[in-house]
Amino acid sequence: MTEAVQVVKETKAQKIERLKREINPWEHVEQIRHFAREGRGSIPPEWANAYFKWWGIYTQGDGVGAIGGKGGEGLATEYFMMRIGLPNGILRSHQLRAIAGVTKKYARNLADITVRQNIQLHWLTIEGLVEAMDALATVGLGPKGACGDVVRNVTGCPLAGVAGDEIFDASPIARGIAGELSGNSDFYNLPRKFKITATGCRSWCSYPEINDVALTAIERIRNGRREPGFSLRVGGGLSADPHLGVRLNAFVPLEKAIDVVRGVAELFREQSALRENRERARLKHLFLQQDWTEERFRCELEWRLGYKLEGAEYEQVPGDVYRDHVGIHPQKQPGLAYVGASVLRGRISGDQLAQAAELSERFGTGELRTTTMQNLIFVNVPRSRTGELARELEQIDLHVDATPFWRGAVACTGTEFCKLAITETKSFTRWLVEELESRIPEFDQQLKLHVTGCPNSCGQHWIADIGLEGKKIKHNGKLVDAYYFCAGGSLGAWARTARPVGYRAPATEVPEALERLLRTYLATRERSENLRAWFGRHSDLELREFLAGAQFAPVERDLPSRAVPHGVE
Repeated sequence: MTEAVQVVKETKAQKIERLKREINPWEHVEQIRHFAREGRGSIPPEWANAYFKWWGIYTQGDGVGAIGGKGGEGLATEYFMMRIGLPNGILRSHQLRAIAGVTKKYARNLADITVRQNIQLHWLTIEGLVEAMDALATVGLGPKGACGDVVRNVTGCPLAGVAGDEIFDASPIARGIAGELSGNSDFYNLPRKFKITATGCRSWCSYPEINDVALTAIERIRNGRREPGFSLRVGGGLSADPHLGVRLNAFVPLEKAIDVVRGVAELFREQSALRENRERARLKHLFLQQDWTEERFRCELEWRLGYKLEGAEYEQVPGDVYRDHVGIHPQKQPGLAYVGASVLRGRISGDQLAQAAELSERFGTGELRTTTMQNLIFVNVPRSRTGELARELEQIDLHVDATPFWRGAVACTGTEFCKLAITETKSFTRWLVEELESRIPEFDQQLKLHVTGCPNSCGQHWIADIGLEGKKIKHNGKLVDAYYFCAGGSLGAWARTARPVGYRAPATEVPEALERLLRTYLATRERSENLRAWFGRHSDLELREFLAGAQFAPVERDLPSRAVPHGVE
């Protein structure tokens, strides 16, 4: 009698590792052109669900989000969303004009600035996708490497080279890292996504604390001479299990910066244990799951580099909260200033992009920057003309003088386009900001208000003063969007992840709850007490009562028992 053969189903991790071994998607761009010729129906699942990501492309959800599908992922439509990589967030006007043209022609006039200084488009057909890629290539831009298990867009201070108080201009390092690692076939097969930042500024506006590897500018005195270099952090990241980066006992000279970052990427690539579970595959999981220490990591890195790193120097940790550079500020160049415009939740039209390109030429030198808080900065503007530019920007709904609610709001993609999201976020965030501006016009403090549509934290709710995490709940007999509240997250001098406070409410009741909370803060704060300090001296029980206006029993975040799929950003 023949024994039955039991077939063991591949895990998600095993499947993606097999697909990566079979081909390097970067070597098969002609396959994408073939799909464009043959139509949407010619695209096999391994391309639609995996290989496209290496080219910065995702299948677009149907607007329902995760609950409309199975296995934690919603249904895909015939459309795609594509992310355009912008190393260090640096843009020229002709490039932005090209993005605007593509946005209007192929993406229904809608774009999003992301929290990694990218610009993301939606509603692309497979035919339009290829035409958009070709149009962007003519101005030196493209989506290659903006997604997938690769080095993602390398971020940096958007004021590199112009900030009056920067330690030094680190953009050549950030762009050098991008040139060395992004799109490099040596790194097409990492265990998971790998996020890098290098900044020369004092405010750490590129969020080094939450990157896989981060370089922050520092300087030391040797033999009476000033020597610039970097501090090195590794293992930062958010998602469902946030972890702030670990500062290594290392001083990295400028000339070794790219070599050191490459060494960290190689170390990550060789960690076979991180390839066993997609939800525990980031560099941070060496610290979270495998008991690595700072000392072990540094020793492993030094062995790979073939030389010892000198000990770290003292570093001044910034106290700023926004880190967004919104407003009008002087540059280091005499007579010039930069103008930072707040783009609410990062949502911007192709028409606005085209107008921004034109304004950057009319008032400056045609140079712009994107930021990690989803904003746009215009640099090299004569100080005498900054007020006129600010007024022009207000006319196209880009605010230079923004309220704390408008300025501090960040939102992920949400169910509008993302297959992993649970709630709609972009329209909700705009409505929430308008409600709070109307309800509490006297609010006068910096406030980072981040909205994320699922536990993956693409909206970075873990580092917000108030973070809202999307849920679905039964309310009045219907399944509705809801949000779970986290409070007290911050970086820099107050670095800590936000506390889940045990309060959840339908989306329609969020403004009222926040009004209660923030009015309590205004009424009870001590002299010069900021919101982070105020949260720090109140318990979760007290914060729940402030939100609810009454006693409120704690509720769980309702994390599913199965693993949460990682998000798109």
